[in-house]
Amino acid sequence: MARSNKASKDAPAAGARSRGPGRGFLLTAVVTVLAVGFVTVRFFAAASSTLSQARENACRAFAPDPIPAALQGVEAPNFELPDANGHMVSLRAQKGHPVAVNFWATWCPPCVEEVPKFESFAASIEGTDLRLLAVSVDDDWDAIRRFFVKGTKIGVLLDKSHGVPKTFGTTQYPETYFLDGEGHVRYYFANARDWSKPEAVACLESLR
Repeated sequence: MARSNKASKDAPAAGARSRGPGRGFLLTAVVTVLAVGFVTVRFFAAASSTLSQARENACRAFAPDPIPAALQGVEAPNFELPDANGHMVSLRAQKGHPVAVNFWATWCPPCVEEVPKFESFAASIEGTDLRLLAVSVDDDWDAIRRFFVKGTKIGVLLDKSHGVPKTFGTTQYPETYFLDGEGHVRYYFANARDWSKPEAVACLESLR
């Protein structure tokens, strides 16, 4: 019997290639990747915004006062004063670091109440890039050493001239200024605050 030369209708044609994923599959994959990327970007943007808002709220928790007009939009006045070891410390040298500048004196009752809070604050920022400069307007180091019988972690500087606070507009004590890494005053606090609260560190951290 003669064999049929016709191929079976059910058999694949010779040399035919199996098709890969269709266009619909590829489109779905692309859309999925884009969606995941979009969600990821939104997540990190939201997380960053939340952190920024939390730090801003940390500063507001201390009820900052209006920044004096003379200090707005300009670098804070530079000063160079001695520490307890006689080393000269300048404000300008702290550039690149957020700095808390406090003006105080041992004879000032609200200052005295505030010092233990600054002790806690100083301990919290030790070893970090944050700085605390507590400028005393006492007449000499003897008064300060008697006050800190056991020593202190606070970065105390002495201004015998009493002139440095005036360059900031300070005439009453205590007053504290939070400066960003560029040396601009970002927050101003007249009178004492409880700097032992964790929000104090968070606030200064936000000024990097």
